[in-house]
Amino acid sequence: MSQIHPSAVVEEGAKIGADCIIGPFCLVGAEVVLGDRVELKSHVVVTGDTEIGADTIVFPFAVLGEVPQDLKFKGEKSRTVIGQRNRIREHVTINAGTEGGGGVTRIGDDGLFMAGCHIAHDAQIGDRVIVVNSAAVAGHCVLEDDVIIGGLSGIHQWVRIGRGAIIGAVTMVTNDVIPYGLVQAPRGELDGLNLVGLKRRGVQRSDITALRAAFQMLAQGEGTFQERARRLGAETESAYVQEIVEFITGESDRSFLTPGG
Repeated sequence: MSQIHPSAVVEEGAKIGADCIIGPFCLVGAEVVLGDRVELKSHVVVTGDTEIGADTIVFPFAVLGEVPQDLKFKGEKSRTVIGQRNRIREHVTINAGTEGGGGVTRIGDDGLFMAGCHIAHDAQIGDRVIVVNSAAVAGHCVLEDDVIIGGLSGIHQWVRIGRGAIIGAVTMVTNDVIPYGLVQAPRGELDGLNLVGLKRRGVQRSDITALRAAFQMLAQGEGTFQERARRLGAETESAYVQEIVEFITGESDRSFLTPGG
């Protein structure tokens, strides 16, 4: 049975799952769907057409599903979908989508969104993503699984960040980042691979060796960055390297961060 504090406002039409906890002074809008065992600690606002998956915990003063901070938004129907087992800390803001961006801001499962971070309209966030304190992810960005965004960092709109990449603290990222890439410096330089993350996930030594060789080829090989990636794809048997190749040769609205720049 769900526990709803007497001071909380749950608007008629909201769907509350089993064993939810809605703390003092929370507001849950009429179109909201809370999965089983969701906990809103206190002073949380969940509004709009917003779905939150089971076992997610939301800490005080977070605002989820509010209209986007986009002057092109004219009140069109849009959604926010948040997966299961996320931890959404104090003062986090996650905005709904826009018609021009597909209409949905989507968060995967098992993420950690630390205090004060912002996820803008139409962002697509994968599983096990960590966004550290006061980082901002702009509209239309794609963060694949296992990405880590360091504190006080900014991700420019339309940027894609590949699986397993890590962005250092106080970094501005304006171009796409390859899977497993390591980006740092104030204006975001691709400075290597996220070797710590790869080892923590138990990636085989042979694959890590292949990734290191691939990075060197992308950094120092002949031809353009795209030409090097295509040549690498024809030569490698590593699934991890192929993932980088497919990411580079896929469709994008932005150019890539390349090694050293």
